[in-house]
Amino acid sequence: MLIKTEKDIPASEITDPQVFANRRTLLKSLLAMAAVGGGLGRPASANAENLPELSPTPPAIAHNYTNYYEFSYRKSEATELAQALRTDPWQLEIGGEVEKGGKFYLEDILKQQALSERIYRFRCVEAWSMVIPWLGFPLAALIKQARPLSSAKFVKFISVYQPESMPNQANNAILAWPYVEGLRLDEAMHPLTLLAVGMYGETLAKQNGAPLRLVVPWKYGFKSIKAIVKIDLLSHAPLTSWHRFAPNDYGFYANVNPNVPHPRWSQHSERLLGSGFFTPRRKTELFNGYGEQVAGLYNNMDLRHFF
Repeated sequence: MLIKTEKDIPASEITDPQVFANRRTLLKSLLAMAAVGGGLGRPASANAENLPELSPTPPAIAHNYTNYYEFSYRKSEATELAQALRTDPWQLEIGGEVEKGGKFYLEDILKQQALSERIYRFRCVEAWSMVIPWLGFPLAALIKQARPLSSAKFVKFISVYQPESMPNQANNAILAWPYVEGLRLDEAMHPLTLLAVGMYGETLAKQNGAPLRLVVPWKYGFKSIKAIVKIDLLSHAPLTSWHRFAPNDYGFYANVNPNVPHPRWSQHSERLLGSGFFTPRRKTELFNGYGEQVAGLYNNMDLRHFF
C-alpha cells in the first residue's frame, strides 16, 4: 500500500537512494515474493485502507544522509563505519506486559507478516526532511501476536549494543548506550506506525537501521530507532535516550510541530534534501502532514508544548 500525507508529494521531493549493499538473502527473497505475489498489499487495518493512495514516485537523490551516533557524529562517516555492524543472524526479544513473549529470529517473524510499501515524509529535528518509500509491516501486527496485558500502556524499544562494531558505544560517547526509544501503546498500534525492513524496494542498508527499524512518520526522526533487538511493553513511560540526555531539547512525544521551536532553532520550515540549493525551504506541517490520521491521539494535549 502506498500511503501519502494530506498533500500530494511532487516527484521533485522524493529522496533518491544511492547503492544499497549487504543484502540478506532471505529478506531479499521475501521482498521479491511480495512484489510478484501481491504481498505489497494493504495492511490489515481499516484505518490504513481509508487513506488515499498514490502511484509510486521514482526515487531521486540520497540515502546516506543519516544520523547514527553509535558510529559517528558525521553523516557520511557513519555510512562507512556502519558496514562493520553484524546483522546476521538477528534476534528480536519481546517482553514485559505480554502473554506471549520470547526471542524470535527475524526470519521467523517476517514469515508471518505481509510486507507493504509506505511512502512517508521523514522530518528530522535538525530541520531537514526527506521522502522515503519504506518496506515493512505494521508494528501493531507484532504487538497483537504478543497479546498485551491490560496493564500495558507504553512500548519501549532497545537498539543493538555492539561496542566492538560501534566506536561511540565503545567510548561511552554522548548517550547512555544502548539507544532507547518509546511510544504510547496507542501510538504504537496506529496503522501508520511501521517496522521497516527495506527502503526503495531493497533491504535496509546498515546505516539506515538494518535489519529492523521503527518508522513513525508524524514524529521527529530520532523516534524512529534503528537496529531494534528488544521490544518491551510497560505500564509506565520509559526513559528514552535523547530525553534523558537533554529533556528540554528532545521531548518524549517529539511530534512534528512547526509552532514550537527547538530551544536552539525554529521548526517553522525545513530544508528538503535534494531539492536544490536555491529552492525555498518547505513549510513544516503539523504532525508532518499526517494530522488527519493522528491528531485524534492528542485531543486532550496542549499542542503549544514541545513534545
